Amino acid sequence: MDFALSARAQETSEEMWDFMRSHVFPAEPVWAAYLAEHGEHSTPPVIEELKAEAKRRGLWNLFLPQLSGLSNLEYAAVAEISGWSPVIAPEAINCQAPDTGNMETLELFATEEQRERWLEPLLDGRIRSAFAMTEPDVASSDATNITTSITRDGDEYVINGRKWWITGVADERCEIFIVMGKTDPEAEIHRQQSMILVPRDTPGVTIERHLPVFGYQDQHGHSQIVFNNVRVPASNLLAGEGDGFAIAQARLGPGRIHHAMRAIGMAERALALMVDRAKSRVAFGKHLADYANVQDAIANSRIEIDQARLLVYQAAWLIDQHGAKGARAEISEIKVSAPAVAIAVIDRAIEVFGAMGVSDDTVLAGFYAWARVLRIVDGPDAVHRRTIAKVELRKEPPYVG
Repeated sequence: MDFALSARAQETSEEMWDFMRSHVFPAEPVWAAYLAEHGEHSTPPVIEELKAEAKRRGLWNLFLPQLSGLSNLEYAAVAEISGWSPVIAPEAINCQAPDTGNMETLELFATEEQRERWLEPLLDGRIRSAFAMTEPDVASSDATNITTSITRDGDEYVINGRKWWITGVADERCEIFIVMGKTDPEAEIHRQQSMILVPRDTPGVTIERHLPVFGYQDQHGHSQIVFNNVRVPASNLLAGEGDGFAIAQARLGPGRIHHAMRAIGMAERALALMVDRAKSRVAFGKHLADYANVQDAIANSRIEIDQARLLVYQAAWLIDQHGAKGARAEISEIKVSAPAVAIAVIDRAIEVFGAMGVSDDTVLAGFYAWARVLRIVDGPDAVHRRTIAKVELRKEPPYVG
């Protein structure tokens, strides 16, 4: 395995860093001020300026190898950089969740008509999308549990059910939902589910509320939705009946790389803030950087970040070589480890900042909330540990004794 950046990845990373310093970081206060004045789910105009600049620089749709020419390993470095500003930067380069996973899904499974209507405007950044799988009344970490029904009625499907924590729905630009439900509850357990495209304005779709995360309302929202006798054309089905579970598995592999690398980017920014604070803050006659416990916090953070990054690079390399199925355990490993490292580093930075660290005067409190959420989204830690253990238990060690 060679994790050295290719010339293309190095060039793209340098361009991304220049974009971050010259445009993204300066846009953060502008973004926040607009939301404070116009409402937390409004769309700050600065994002369109950033998107135009990203397109001009060739920093667009980098997550999709077919378009960017970057491998998963090469994109991992760019995703980390975007994690330094995880709310703004990913969208600025059209590499934001859940749209990336939805675009990958449509790229793999959509018909030509579906691609033209939904994939093309998503790739162009003209609309946003949502992925509606999680439900409030079942343990959605096991996707076979879902109870939303998708029932064929002539040339239409009728959808009934309730979803929640559906990211992106509060954004006025979110025009299409990919909904997962059951088309045949009597089929084999992994063939009961299907996925279908539901336009936001379809009659019977009700957005009940937007859920906060530790008191934070995400600009794009995490919403609770009811589908009450929602009718869509049968042509809106993705792939075929019973393919929903397989589509979900195909969707999640690369996306977990993206989340993990952005988490490492968040950790890197937290560490940079911690170091700056330690060198400038004086307590009991000495700079904080002169105290052994602060030095330990800095050193442990560097060790853990570098370890996590190498693990993510390995998973990305394996996906490039063998596909997501060939990196099943490693994908679960990074899904557990990267958010845990981010939380640990951010927590240490908060400790060094003291009361300021838990306020909104720095990015640390918001980072902490989002990093903690990453231990749940795309499968909670416990499920991924179970996957890792299953793989390990099947191995035949070279020697025991």
